[in-house]
Amino acid sequence: MSLPLEGLSAIVTGAGRGLGRAEALELARLGAAVVVNDYGQPGRDGSGEASATPAEEVAAEITAAGGRAVAHLGDVSDFETARGLVDLAVAEFGKLDILVNNAGILRDRMVFSMSEDEWDSVVRVHLKGHFNTTHFAAVHWRGRSKAGESGVYGRIVNTSSEAFLAGSAGQPNYAAAKGGIVGLTTSSALALARYGVTVNAICPRARTRMTEDVFAGFAEPAAEDELDPLSPEHVAPLVGYLASPAAAGVNGQLLVVHGGMVAVVERPRVAAKFDTAKEVFGFEELDGLLTPYFAERPLGETFAASEVLGLKKG
Repeated sequence: MSLPLEGLSAIVTGAGRGLGRAEALELARLGAAVVVNDYGQPGRDGSGEASATPAEEVAAEITAAGGRAVAHLGDVSDFETARGLVDLAVAEFGKLDILVNNAGILRDRMVFSMSEDEWDSVVRVHLKGHFNTTHFAAVHWRGRSKAGESGVYGRIVNTSSEAFLAGSAGQPNYAAAKGGIVGLTTSSALALARYGVTVNAICPRARTRMTEDVFAGFAEPAAEDELDPLSPEHVAPLVGYLASPAAAGVNGQLLVVHGGMVAVVERPRVAAKFDTAKEVFGFEELDGLLTPYFAERPLGETFAASEVLGLKKG
């Protein structure tokens, strides 16, 4: 019996540790040949010397299990590095079929304390990094289609976050970048569907080096041999599914995933609509309509973290 991703090749960015590592291993388990990309810096803020070791270790783990993998050291926020990453997949495996964008850093700060560099660096790695790799993967698939190849296969899985959905007071840079990734996802999904490519995004909840403080004390394993409810291994199967032929009908979607749960997020819907009684709204009319409406729904009203995350401390 053939594996779901047999004969396909994939790139996973930020795959040296945590969520990206679990995703790369899952794609390989399902039969894909994998380019394991990671810049290898030790700090979750992107600090420290770059190292090929994390990517090489994951690639070695895949090959030791009988799979095919190659390591790639590179910062995907650099346009030419992203070009080289896609070129490497094509050179090693003959083509690219799957792109999983996961690489990211954190530089948390309240908006009134955040520096320009803290904003730029996070938006660059997350949002520009997603664009860079998506661009060159799209060029590859479009080129094959224009050359007359029938049945071009392409899958992109992007990584957004519930920091975009629910807000995150100390992460204006991260939340904005993750919201931008959703916009990039839906736009790319429409643009690339004609070439046989689907583009989807996930909002994963996983306890990793990036989120260890966020999830400290939440949903710990009940027993030593029990899988952590926030383990990246709960997220990786959805990525494998979205990368597979079975998900051909899934495009432009946003899904929240964690610990045995997948939720499909609806696109924003109109909550209320007001029409002017005159030719154009005036201040007094807007005040009379909107002020009472929002008085019942305070703008500052937020959910408790446990409600937003669906998690309990214990």
